[in-house]
Amino acid sequence: MTNIKSLCLCLLVALVCLPLGAADHLLKSPDGKLVVEIDTEGQLKYALKREGQLLLDKSLIGLVLEDRVLGENVKVRRVNRRSMVEETIVSPHYRFSSFNLVYNELDIQLKGSFGVIFRAYNEGIAYRLYTTAKEGLTIRDEVVQMNFPKDYTTYMAYSTVKPGKDQYAMAFQNLYTKSSVTGVKTDNIAFLPITVDCGNEVKLTLMESDLEDYPGMFVKGDGKSTSLQGTFARYPTELKSFAPRAMKRVVERADYIAKTEGKRTYPWRIWAVSERDTEMPVNNLVYALASPNRIGDCSWIKTGKVAWDWWNDWGISGVDFKAGINMKTYKYYIDFAADNHIEFVVLDEGWYDPGKGDMLTVIPELDLPELVRYGKSKGVDLILWAVFNVLDDQLEAACKKYSEMGISGFKIDFLDRDDQTAVEMTYRIAEMAAKYKLTLDLHGFYKPTGLNRTYPNIINFESVFGMEEMKWSTVAKDMMEYDVTMPYIRMMTGPVDYTPGAMRNASKKDFKDIYYNPMSQGTRCHQLAAYVIHDSPLTMLADNPTIYKREQECTDFIVSIPNKNIEETRVLQGKLGESVVIARKIGSSWYVGGMTDWTAREITLDFGFLGDGTYEVVLFRDGVNADKQAEDYKKEIFTVTPDSEKKIRMASGGGFAMTVVKK
Repeated sequence: MTNIKSLCLCLLVALVCLPLGAADHLLKSPDGKLVVEIDTEGQLKYALKREGQLLLDKSLIGLVLEDRVLGENVKVRRVNRRSMVEETIVSPHYRFSSFNLVYNELDIQLKGSFGVIFRAYNEGIAYRLYTTAKEGLTIRDEVVQMNFPKDYTTYMAYSTVKPGKDQYAMAFQNLYTKSSVTGVKTDNIAFLPITVDCGNEVKLTLMESDLEDYPGMFVKGDGKSTSLQGTFARYPTELKSFAPRAMKRVVERADYIAKTEGKRTYPWRIWAVSERDTEMPVNNLVYALASPNRIGDCSWIKTGKVAWDWWNDWGISGVDFKAGINMKTYKYYIDFAADNHIEFVVLDEGWYDPGKGDMLTVIPELDLPELVRYGKSKGVDLILWAVFNVLDDQLEAACKKYSEMGISGFKIDFLDRDDQTAVEMTYRIAEMAAKYKLTLDLHGFYKPTGLNRTYPNIINFESVFGMEEMKWSTVAKDMMEYDVTMPYIRMMTGPVDYTPGAMRNASKKDFKDIYYNPMSQGTRCHQLAAYVIHDSPLTMLADNPTIYKREQECTDFIVSIPNKNIEETRVLQGKLGESVVIARKIGSSWYVGGMTDWTAREITLDFGFLGDGTYEVVLFRDGVNADKQAEDYKKEIFTVTPDSEKKIRMASGGGFAMTVVKK
């Protein structure tokens, strides 16, 4: 009997002390709806369920090194858990002034100087790999497998580079393609974020955060299975400068993706999980998982609206001077900005000779210090455009010179890649710009990965199929569908410099791509709505001052919609790819914007989101003839309380915008 008791005791101890890798590790979201199953038996893989529904089947993750694969033949050393971790994140120049999150965390340390951290939030899940090696590492590849249990529907924006060429080098601007997982293109790659519709309104959106010293992730499919996988730009080994902007482009790549320190964490891989489409634009996981502020005091950072020159091709009229890149034209833009309480004027391409790639030398037609002085005398600051690598080549000299001159910041353009060296360049520029108290607007740039949290002087990102595309795109490029898709997918990752504000507006039948006098697809009110709908701490007025003066009522309304000091953002209603209605709160006032695709819609707006009291509403909505005459609009002024409702008709390609101010 004693021997039997001893044997039972030994078996019990053995069961308790079984290697941790012998069974799945479970991690649940705080509300219990999401469950991550991590399998460490043999290969490192995970699965995701929501309320029992399998969303993502077991999928491999790991790092491919020169001599081994981290993620194969895994053995667990230690598992650490943290439960119900609460965070309050202060978020300047964001869609919320601050927000709260709660998560559960599982840190699995594996043998071989390797590990993985998983987090489960109510809003989604995330994981990041880490290594603890003493020596530097060459990462040949990263394993990011996505095995779906069904042939779900995907929304992807593909590279614009043709097969056979470097598809990792492009501007990160394209329309979304809707297809099944098996229908994903096999001769192209998609840039993040991507969305996967799992049915019953549940959607997964793949994003990444805290991308540093490492390439960004793309996604590809095989055209046969219900699986996708991550893919990464190889490390650049040779770059050459090309006309007409002295842009450096990759001409040769290595057979690995990164060379890096051995002791480090890698980017967060995020699956946002939404039960309703209206949750998507206000998912904050990318911002929350980024490294906190590295620049300290950011009270000096200035945001606001910008009078822009390039989209309208310096196309002013009714003046007695030749419009162009010269002093009189820019003083005209400055006067317009001052008269309309617009904070900035941007000097886009042409203020330095782009072919020479020397931004320390201003063209002789411009006296830049005088323009700065003139602008400041009227309360208007200047922003300078530059090519990424041109600024990087003259980084401290340029930052020092233009900061001392009184320039507010740079709009930098044409990075057009997110390999490891491109990401390193971005951090280098952000750090130096902050040193000299300069803000940055990043164009020709990869999707946001939380850099605006780490470097709050980065106040906007392009990576969006914005208004510039209307200068050369036919109506076959369906901007109206994109405009009600992008806020749900791309905007989840961070702000967008879409550059709205077209005063020439056209119906689907009438739209033409005219480079020098561009127009928008859709109605005037669709354009006005963008100033509410878009997260955009630096927002362009894309059209030219002469037209804005002729359309002063709309100009006044645009300027009356704040894009800073936003306390709260709510998505009141909408559906991915069809329509969206967003409200933003500043003080006791609210600002509401709505858009539709080419399908006309009538919505009922419930003002129950308001606090107690009576409010005056100024509404701009599509006119009765806006379906044919896209510039037709109607202005209404009325009062509401939280008990009020308002029916609003949006024309084909239409929208509306309103200010709701407490009386």
